[in-house]
Amino acid sequence: MSEKGEKHWYVVHTYSGYENKVKANLEKRIESMNMEEKIFRILVPMEDEVEIKDGKKKIVKKKIYPGYVLVEMIMTDDSWYVVRNTPGVTGFVGSGSRPIPLTDEEAMQIIGKTLSDTPRPRLDLNVKERVRVTSGPFENFEGIIEEIDPDKGKLKVMISMFGRETPVELDFSQVEKI
Repeated sequence: MSEKGEKHWYVVHTYSGYENKVKANLEKRIESMNMEEKIFRILVPMEDEVEIKDGKKKIVKKKIYPGYVLVEMIMTDDSWYVVRNTPGVTGFVGSGSRPIPLTDEEAMQIIGKTLSDTPRPRLDLNVKERVRVTSGPFENFEGIIEEIDPDKGKLKVMISMFGRETPVELDFSQVEKI
């Protein structure tokens, strides 16, 4: 490992479901082993997601990359050892024994997702699935999902009106599975 003194973000692989435990363990180890000058921030990439169940919206924290933790550090033999031997860590992401840092662009893209104020909608519906409209002018109509736009939280549903199939744009919160 090089002692260049440059800090970078590295991706650490963990047992799935242990990301927060690894973060806590690593923070304790940094303090007890006096590594504050080489290991700086630990991040479990999370984003807010809107979950819609039974027509009710709920915002939940969702891991963007389950099984991975980001560590901002200066890579040295000592700092590598501290991170690598933290309980729950299975290794660094990289080829062979050399961890490869994220590029600045990759790191900013991931960190940007975690800082976003706009929760992503999530709905357990699929194209070609049958739904009932629960609110709005088309309430109680049934139709088939034609398109799903998760970024906008919208669906295009084909509803039969007056004997014709009509496309209607609806919010995720306006429909329920049949």
